[in-house]
Amino acid sequence: MPIEQARLAAGRVRRRIHHAVDEAAFAPKLVAGATYHRSRQLVGEDVVLAVRRFERPEAPSDGPTFVLVHGLGVSSRSFGPTAAELARHGTVYLVDLAGYGDSPRPGHDMTISEHAASLAVLIRSLGLDAPVVVGHSMGSQVVTTLAAEHPDSMASLVLIAPVVWPDARSFWSAVRLLAIDGTREPLIVTLLAINDYLFRAGIPYMVEQTPHLIGAEIEKWIGRVTVPVLVMCGERDPIVPLEWGETIAEKAPDGRFVTVPGPHVAMFTHPEEVSALILGWVRA
Repeated sequence: MPIEQARLAAGRVRRRIHHAVDEAAFAPKLVAGATYHRSRQLVGEDVVLAVRRFERPEAPSDGPTFVLVHGLGVSSRSFGPTAAELARHGTVYLVDLAGYGDSPRPGHDMTISEHAASLAVLIRSLGLDAPVVVGHSMGSQVVTTLAAEHPDSMASLVLIAPVVWPDARSFWSAVRLLAIDGTREPLIVTLLAINDYLFRAGIPYMVEQTPHLIGAEIEKWIGRVTVPVLVMCGERDPIVPLEWGETIAEKAPDGRFVTVPGPHVAMFTHPEEVSALILGWVRA
C-alpha cells in the first residue's frame, strides 16, 4: 500500500472510533496471564476514551477495582505489566486519556481539569464503586484534580512519580530531565514511548498539552483531597526527586510516601514491587 493511501486509511480508522463501542465488538486478548477486554466510552460531546478491562480467573470476586491513568504523550500501555499483576487481586481498568493511545483526539484542547472531568464521567458510566485510582506522571495531576473536584469518584488515590517539582517548571527543563530518564529506562520503554509520541498522540498534540503539565501545581490541589493518598517515587527517577514526593505526601491530609526501585516508569520496570506496595497499602 502506498504511503499516502496508508495515511488515509489510518485517518479513516481514527475517525471511526469517535463514538462508543461496547466490549462485545472487540475480541478479548491475553497478556501475561490476564485477559483484557477493550471498549470505547463516550464521556463528552467530542470526547471518547479507550478502555481496557483486565481480569484473571483466580482474582477474588470481591477484590478492589483499580483505574490506571498514564502520563503525557504515552498511553495505558505503560501500565501493562502492573495491570497484569493487580488483576490477580481485583479488576483493573486502563484508560487512554483523550487524544492519547487509542483514544481519538477531541475537537478542542483538553486541560488537566477537563481530563479529570472525563474520568469522573467514565467512572460513573462504568458503574465503578469506590475504585482505587492510580496516576503516573501527568496522570498524577489528572487524578489529583479528579479527587479534589469529584471526591465521590474514588476510595483512595495512588500517585506514581507526581510531576512537576517547582525547579523543573519550564519546557526545556522537562525535555532535559526526560532525556536523562531515557538513559535509565529499558529499551522497550523507550521504544513504546517513541511510538506513542510519534504515531499515537503525535508531537503537535504533545506540544499543545505540555503547558498544562508545566502549569499544574499539584501541591495546591493535594490539600483538597479527602481520600487516603499513597505517593510512590522511583529511586532512580531524575524527573521527580524523592524529596518532592515526600512533600506531596506531607501536604495530603492523609498521605503516605514510599519508594520503589527503578526510574520514572517504575510501574513498567518493576510491576511486582509497585503492585505489592499498592496492595499492601489498600489492605492496611
